[in-house]
Amino acid sequence: MPVVIDPNLCIGCGACAALNPEIFRMDETSGQAAVVGPEAGENAAGAIESCPVQAISVK
Repeated sequence: MPVVIDPNLCIGCGACAALNPEIFRMDETSGQAAVVGPEAGENAAGAIESCPVQAISVK
């Protein structure tokens, strides 16, 4: 299950990267979150719930 971040919604709060650094990291250029473990959707539930703008989803 691939994890994706909608760049139009992400505000760069960093909650996802703090909770799941094996799946997410903060991109220094854009200031937004980036997915580094896209196939780890089943492990991203905490980050999905913590995202204040619902930018993270599992496809």
